[in-house]
Amino acid sequence: MSAIALHSASSPTRAEHWHFDYPQAKIRDSVTITLPVAVETKEDELDIPPNGGLKAWLQVLGSWMLFFNTWGILNTFGVYQTYYESGVLFKTTSSNIAWIGSIQALAMLATGAFAGPLYDRGYFRWLLIVGSLGVVLGHMLLSLVATYWEAILTQGFLVGIGGGCLYVPAVAILPTYFTSNVGLALGIAASGSSTGGIIYPIMFYKLIDKVGFAWSVRILGFTALATLIIPFAVMKVRAKPAKARSAIDWTAFSDGKFMTAVAGVMMGFTSCYVTVFYTSYFGTASGIVDTSLAFYLVPILNAGSMFGRTLPNWLSDTIGPLNVIMPSAMIVGALLFCNTAVVSAGGIVTTTLLLGFFEGVFLALPPAVFVTLIEDKSKIGTRIGMGLALAGLGVFPAGLGGGALLGSHVDQHFRNLWIFGGAFAICAGAIFTALRVWKGGFGLFVKV
Repeated sequence: MSAIALHSASSPTRAEHWHFDYPQAKIRDSVTITLPVAVETKEDELDIPPNGGLKAWLQVLGSWMLFFNTWGILNTFGVYQTYYESGVLFKTTSSNIAWIGSIQALAMLATGAFAGPLYDRGYFRWLLIVGSLGVVLGHMLLSLVATYWEAILTQGFLVGIGGGCLYVPAVAILPTYFTSNVGLALGIAASGSSTGGIIYPIMFYKLIDKVGFAWSVRILGFTALATLIIPFAVMKVRAKPAKARSAIDWTAFSDGKFMTAVAGVMMGFTSCYVTVFYTSYFGTASGIVDTSLAFYLVPILNAGSMFGRTLPNWLSDTIGPLNVIMPSAMIVGALLFCNTAVVSAGGIVTTTLLLGFFEGVFLALPPAVFVTLIEDKSKIGTRIGMGLALAGLGVFPAGLGGGALLGSHVDQHFRNLWIFGGAFAICAGAIFTALRVWKGGFGLFVKV
């Protein structure tokens, strides 16, 4: 994945400004590492980052906790989809239920795009306060819901907006503490999202039969509260930003290559979130696995994603992100088509694990793809934020279109759902193939 390096835009004798750029270090986790913040300060305001030491690594710990409670929580939605489908809490269609997760995802991405400039203006602590309040209060209020619309407001909007406020500081603060080790630091921190996507679903499943839905969600909220205290205790901004970046770069809309990449990522998000939302429910509704294994399919998906977001990033630094994301999208499409033929527990576990790996590749690399297409490096933070916010619209077809295809019958038409998701992945791969040729030509060994 792309990297964030701290380097000087300076004269030979004295550094006047520092900028965050993206040429070398590896970021090893998801789409979640997406909103770098351009920081410009004078030399007397920001000394050389320590690039290690106790204080610096405590920032990594704090960032890990932020990822754990943002994208980790979002990656848990599949178990909620399965529970809501049972009709115990409220009765509605699969498509309506998917609105909850879709709104949560888009709220995170959209809020994150505007949280970047707030971080630049020095509102780091306020972002932590508002974000933590949104995530924790959202869970507490979710435990009290009795209707569908209450779940939309609490889990969709409140938790989503809170998450958007938190993950920007998680990314932005680390490059002020690290130089050559910034990729390692960001990779470790971002692994919290996959870990959260493993731990939270297991907690929910283990608790639901013992204490019921309300207290299960409250315990998850208390877990978020306890782990979010750590960032408050250990994270500290080293330099007050001197210049805030803009939230929107209007010239991006006339950049053909950039907007083509956004279209590809948007379609890829649709296919990926079809898997996130419906894999667990597929297991139970189809009768392939029992309820206990169905709930574990979400942690299995996230476990595969953890490796997919790590190992191929090294390869992308060698051969280029487009050369990695292009075949990964095609493989995701093929695996979703294979899901139409799954009839055994072994089959669904295998495809889920493989989908997690290759979707992890796809979710990790969009920022790196965007960076390769941005000529004016001062616009990197703004363009990445815009690109991911726009691409986040792809979550809606995943939830709403997927739910509509399933319908309300017992057989649940999963064949149509997997073809739908696979087609979007293949289209994403085709777009990235065209973009790769557009940018790098037909040479097989061109780094793009």
